[in-house]
Amino acid sequence: MTPERFHTLVEAYGADPRRWPQDERADALAWARAHRTQADAVLEEALALDAWLARDLVAPPSRALVEQIVASAPVAVPVQAKPDRAKRKRFWWSGAAFAGVGIAGALAGAMAMSMLLPASTLNSFHAQQEALHESSYMDSSFGGSSADWGDE
Repeated sequence: MTPERFHTLVEAYGADPRRWPQDERADALAWARAHRTQADAVLEEALALDAWLARDLVAPPSRALVEQIVASAPVAVPVQAKPDRAKRKRFWWSGAAFAGVGIAGALAGAMAMSMLLPASTLNSFHAQQEALHESSYMDSSFGGSSADWGDE
């Protein structure tokens, strides 16, 4: 325990050792016994502050204030054990509506693409796809490769 730490403990927690942190209490008391004059000066100053703080009392609230607070409190509403059927139906219909909007959007997009793309674009796309699938690298050696690599 250093003198600075002892001063910090007393300033933060007061002169009563019961308020000091338990893990530092024994070290602080040992330091206070070893350095009695320094500790007494710090503890006396803290005792004066503790006594001044102890004199400050808060008066209990008046009966009129308590009654006013109770009167202004909100009224408790009883909680239903089970949600009513109307709420469940609304929840189900909102989910169904969300799914319906998604399906309608997909159908509208497919229809728009089929009407807006010219047939020549679609035919060239299909031709490119067929050319990709006819490449020799798509075959495996177990299925009989169309490329002959035996002479290398």
